[in-house]
Amino acid sequence: MGRPWHRDRMQGMGEIQPTSPPCCVAADADRVGRTRHQPVLRRFRAHSGSLTRAAFLSARNDALANVAIIAAGSVTAVVVSPWPDLFVGIGIFAMNLDASRQVYVAARDERRAVFVEP
Repeated sequence: MGRPWHRDRMQGMGEIQPTSPPCCVAADADRVGRTRHQPVLRRFRAHSGSLTRAAFLSARNDALANVAIIAAGSVTAVVVSPWPDLFVGIGIFAMNLDASRQVYVAARDERRAVFVEP
């Protein structure tokens, strides 16, 4: 029988055109705010602790994501398509997945260093 609700919902939506200016303005404002904090976080970049690693990677990923969102918004303003947003979303997901792996490895190493068997 399938999903009859899906077909009806999709027919009522029509063409959805993304709006880029609000996303660009928000991402740019966030980028400016995070740029102020970069010198402080840069000092902790080489520390091996999982919490400092997580703070640095989170700030770095947010800054890179904001630049990517601004770029996608600019492309979307010219070419009215949701594809730039989807590509940026997939890139942000991959970047955050890698950061979570790095934090997990740092936390695992910290735990092993504390619970060393005699």
